[in-house]
Amino acid sequence: MKVSALMTSPPVVAAPAATARQAALRMDEEAVGCLLVADDEHLHGLVTDRDLTVRTLARGLAPDTPVSQLMSTPVVTLDVTDDLESAYRLFNRSGVRRLPVLDGHRPVGMLAIDDLFRDVLQHLADLLGPISWSVLRDGVRDGADQATD
Repeated sequence: MKVSALMTSPPVVAAPAATARQAALRMDEEAVGCLLVADDEHLHGLVTDRDLTVRTLARGLAPDTPVSQLMSTPVVTLDVTDDLESAYRLFNRSGVRRLPVLDGHRPVGMLAIDDLFRDVLQHLADLLGPISWSVLRDGVRDGADQATD
């Protein structure tokens, strides 16, 4: 399976000139904890809610500080054609929780470790569903047998 099957698309993007305040408001509006910093289809970095806290508030920077001064770089990325096994390895090696997905140089999505968790849990549920039903059905049958003894 390709990362494109699980990524969130389109990604939530801020221009490099956007301010910390604008980034925080955008994160709130979009209910995300991370923005890609990009312009003209080129990824420059990313800024997280933690970056806003640690690199802005904790350092006493003004809310009008551009995100280009707060963003994390270089950014570890995936290609839209990468498979999920590559994503697992990259998450493991990099220690990050979110990976921008690119098509060439253009950001097209975001893959979060939570997306992989949801996929794994869905696969487990798919496997356990028939087993659970069988156990419940057999348990009910066994209980009925015991009642007649």
